Amino acid sequence: MNKAFVKESDQDDDEDLGPEAVKLPSGTKNYMTVEGYQRLRAELAHLMNEERPAVVQVVSWAASNGDRSENGDYLYGKKRLREIDRRMRFLTKRLEIAEVVDPAQQPNKDQIFFGATVVYSDKEGEEFRVTIVGVDEAEPLQGRISWISPVARALLKAREGDTVTLRTPAGVDELDILEVIYPE
Repeated sequence: MNKAFVKESDQDDDEDLGPEAVKLPSGTKNYMTVEGYQRLRAELAHLMNEERPAVVQVVSWAASNGDRSENGDYLYGKKRLREIDRRMRFLTKRLEIAEVVDPAQQPNKDQIFFGATVVYSDKEGEEFRVTIVGVDEAEPLQGRISWISPVARALLKAREGDTVTLRTPAGVDELDILEVIYPE
């Protein structure tokens, strides 16, 4: 069947975007920090106001050149437009269901909640510093972990000085919470 007559599915937007598009557990809110929300809004605005119009202009120019079947600019441009539109749909959906949480407004600053930065050590004594953020903001290599990650779930609601149990496929680990920090 010709690709022109195949309907793209809006159902699988999360799977089409690669590893950064984490599915939210059903029935949960899409918690996000103020900075994360602003970053996603800025990306959506950039795609909508700058990148997409530029690609549309290239595709329009390429279409005016004649034969589209072997026109690389046209074919690549159409593919890029589909990618941009898919990302814009994804961002729009995620921003619509976002629950923005300002960690600085947390009244219980001695307990670990969303947005907290936690310094902890494992049973070998190695120290780690992580900030608990939304699924769309997580960057584990920079110490920003998703609130649905196993480490964050083990840390949530604990207090400075507590020891929590982390269950992983490699076994059970004990984490000692050394410090809980919230932004001012």
